[in-house]
Amino acid sequence: MYKVVLKATSLAHKIVEKVVVDGDVVVDATLGNGNDTLFLSSLTINGMVYSFEVQKSAVDRFNKIIDEEGIKNIKVINDGHQNMDLYIDKKVKAIMFNLGYLPGSDKTITTKSDTTLEAVQKGLKLLVPGGVMTIAVYVGHEEGQREAEDLLKEITELDSKHFSVMNINFINRKNAPFLLVIEKNDSYREDI
Repeated sequence: MYKVVLKATSLAHKIVEKVVVDGDVVVDATLGNGNDTLFLSSLTINGMVYSFEVQKSAVDRFNKIIDEEGIKNIKVINDGHQNMDLYIDKKVKAIMFNLGYLPGSDKTITTKSDTTLEAVQKGLKLLVPGGVMTIAVYVGHEEGQREAEDLLKEITELDSKHFSVMNINFINRKNAPFLLVIEKNDSYREDI
């Protein structure tokens, strides 16, 4: 029997794998334990994955994994996702955010509303028309609530001629994570 896994991260993977093809440039805006980075790497063996993380211990741990595995299409950057435009000079096909804190680590170190909003805006400029951004939002902690409110306000304002925005959430679970999906429409033009 086929089981459907209803998790924000699983749904994000399903959406991204429909868009990304081998050779694409993609971004994991929040490395964490590296699950999304490894997923993106598997989709674009001949492309490049840029992965951002502020916690040096997570970067060092993940760099050891990719060295041991001999993975060559991942560039891990020990910096905040709001600085992605300083490291990426190509258009990208997909950007994945998994907000909140690093599981199993210091829960006081979380993504923050101001830097996340800046990263989303910069990421939308980096996306190619037809590209997608997924944002798994966790609201079970104080900063998560603020981040969710600010994100929803910001992306609701995106011009529907240029972006399609979807909010996928659980309606029968209190404080459940939800998934935001933003697609840059094929008709998007930089000169507008």
